[in-house]
Amino acid sequence: MIRNPGVLSEKLGLSFNDPELFKIALTHRSAGVNNNERLEFLGDSILGYVIAQQLYGRFPAASEGSLSRLRASLVNETSLAGLARKHKLGDYLLLGQGEMKSGGYDRDSILSDALEAIMGAIFKDQGIAACQHWIEWLFEDKLHDLPLDSDGQKDPKTRLQELMQAKRLDLPEYILLSMGGSAHEQTFTVQCAVQLIADTTTGVGISRKKAEQQAAEQMLELLAQAA
Repeated sequence: MIRNPGVLSEKLGLSFNDPELFKIALTHRSAGVNNNERLEFLGDSILGYVIAQQLYGRFPAASEGSLSRLRASLVNETSLAGLARKHKLGDYLLLGQGEMKSGGYDRDSILSDALEAIMGAIFKDQGIAACQHWIEWLFEDKLHDLPLDSDGQKDPKTRLQELMQAKRLDLPEYILLSMGGSAHEQTFTVQCAVQLIADTTTGVGISRKKAEQQAAEQMLELLAQAA
């Protein structure tokens, strides 16, 4: 831990009845047994609930699939790590020597877990209302910048491709499974596969492009459910 956790607590607008909870939230498992894994587990569940509630209220006409995709775009590891970096969370983490030397203070997984652990610590210290208020403050800009149409301006194939690129994984693979019908009424069936999960999705359309878009849309929904 490079800096006093009390400084970070003040920067984040937090005041703990039990400051030890905040210190534990900043402690990675490499630094000892009394680490933030359990608080992270708790915070992860609370975060999902708070963001789901916010999206439900902001997009009354959005489908379940659209809400799931929006939630996934907000609470994924990359998004959380970005918020952690914004508030320089890495400067306050307590890491083991190995993680310190390997740059763990700037690793997405460690930063995102610590942020969720802070949410768990707030809940344990002050209850759900205080935790919800802080999460809404933390995500205020991200929630404000969400696309008004609830799905965004980009088509499913583009969104899926950008998701894979953000995670530095191979681009989605589309395989033409079948093509049938007359020349004027053809039907295309396409399978979509990504590195993130073993499951594949299948799209059907009057053109290969439409079939790929449908398969990509289903894959986005599948990934949102798995998030």
